[in-house]
Amino acid sequence: MNAHTTKSGLQPVDFQSTIDGNEVQLFILTNKNGCELCVTNYGAFAVSLMIPDKKGNLVDVVLGHQTLKAYVDNKPTYLGSVIGRYGNRIANGKFTLDGKEYSLAINNGPNNLHGGNAGFDSKVWSANQIDNQTLELSYVSPDGEEGFPGTLTTKMVYKLTDDNAFSISYESTTDKPTLCNLTNHAFFNLSGAGDPSICDHELQINAKLFTPTDDISIPTGEIMNVAGTPMDFTSAKEIGRDIEQKYSQLEWGAGYDHNYVIDRNFPTELILTATASSPKTGIVMKTYTDAPGVQLYTGNWLGNFEGKVGKKYPARSAFCLETQHFPDTPNKAHFPSCVLRPGEVYRHTCIYQFDVK
Repeated sequence: MNAHTTKSGLQPVDFQSTIDGNEVQLFILTNKNGCELCVTNYGAFAVSLMIPDKKGNLVDVVLGHQTLKAYVDNKPTYLGSVIGRYGNRIANGKFTLDGKEYSLAINNGPNNLHGGNAGFDSKVWSANQIDNQTLELSYVSPDGEEGFPGTLTTKMVYKLTDDNAFSISYESTTDKPTLCNLTNHAFFNLSGAGDPSICDHELQINAKLFTPTDDISIPTGEIMNVAGTPMDFTSAKEIGRDIEQKYSQLEWGAGYDHNYVIDRNFPTELILTATASSPKTGIVMKTYTDAPGVQLYTGNWLGNFEGKVGKKYPARSAFCLETQHFPDTPNKAHFPSCVLRPGEVYRHTCIYQFDVK
């Protein structure tokens, strides 16, 4: 299959290279319905995801780059990559664990974001394609990498299921106490990557609470009810309906970039977290996870750069639903802990399931 152009217009040869002595290539997953997921083991990026619309035509629903070189040259764009060791922000790049303070890279204002300067999104992952629908990816992060303690060994499985779901499972172990908060940063546009806006998408999030932030996107520590605010997605509404409201949480981030506290009965329950849909294609995406939170990001800082097949990606031309632990958890004792200790196993599942209406 590597000799041919993918359904999304990628050339596998454009992803064949060696980085830091490790082989990089494009892996192509397909299911019985003709859907296609393309993944590079550099950063474990989901490069393209072809899903049928209401007319049966395949639509690429994730933003990405056309070549491996573009991913390397434009980092960090996080367009569909794995995020680690710690997804989201850590205030001032500092945390204390078992009485010892650790300092991390400052790469987002005064804060640490998405694992630092060279997070999991810029590593070459060992890859083993199990079958047409399943890709196993693994990476060993050495003790002290990006300032985090402990050797963290991570295995991820990407699967394109026959019910048109992109399923991600994470499993990590450590040899010293450390932090572990992994996520995927897929930028979705259910009207098709390159459509100029997701403000017409309907979105519903199963969360009555969110964690408000200060003006540099660090949670204040409060856990706030969404009722009566523009943050309320408990009933389906257009993403753009309230996004321009004079409300500090939206003004500071130029849109939504917030962690929602998922409604659940018990902590590790795998449940429906959010439902999004495009009025143009009829494509519906349901997100399931067992994580305590989900970050809604509405692509507020996308820079109108060129992505796949020459299409531009302006601000708010994609949304992200990053299933995760809460931001700045190590500095907020009342947030669910993301400390991982020797003998424990970090597990996290995220499923993006697609249908039409």
